[in-house]
Amino acid sequence: MSTQGLLAKGVPALQPAWLLFVKIAILVLSVIILGLAAWALSIFGGLASGLGYSGGAAGFAVFATIWTFIVYGGTIAIEMVATHLFYRIAGVVLYSLSIIFWLTAWAYAASQASTWNSAGSLFGSFGGVDNSFKKEGSALGAVAGLGALVWILAIVHFVFFIKAALADSEGSGANNAELGQVKPAEFVQPAPPVQAAYPQQPYPQQPYPQQPQQPQQYAVQQPYATQ
Repeated sequence: MSTQGLLAKGVPALQPAWLLFVKIAILVLSVIILGLAAWALSIFGGLASGLGYSGGAAGFAVFATIWTFIVYGGTIAIEMVATHLFYRIAGVVLYSLSIIFWLTAWAYAASQASTWNSAGSLFGSFGGVDNSFKKEGSALGAVAGLGALVWILAIVHFVFFIKAALADSEGSGANNAELGQVKPAEFVQPAPPVQAAYPQQPYPQQPYPQQPQQPQQYAVQQPYATQ
């Protein structure tokens, strides 16, 4: 692994495909949190302003959801249509800030939810006021719970994104299939097998037996008779 992978471009080739569903879950939960935060902001209206309530945790939760729509929605779009424009170092920064924002959002909401619930118990004799306090506490409590879940999902996504980026130091994911699918390896035609040269064994020469030479017999010429 090399940190060079964090500076490369393109979707990491080894990024798990299921991280797409993690991003989608983050976006869906953010929509629900946005609705709960807007409801928390609208509970008191003018009464909240008179009490010095300026939005607090609900307002910050709205900011966190809008940030999430931009970051995770934008990265999904880039991974689908323009993987070569995906700068990993930018993703590292944006994902890190998302984790920090959601940690702040759910912790802040949990703290204020406890405050509003305590106020509802304290002013229980005022009828409608304590009911509004409890509604506010319930809304912020739901924001805190779902916000903590989004925070955990953001950490999981961040960890696996970093691991995939470090494993792909050359940025080959820029030319790979979308959403981190690994590009199939190109077929390389194997080289023809090399036939081993076998040393030629000399064939033994079979000796042939020589036939003994028969001495040639010459006929003795008879002397001619003298007439």
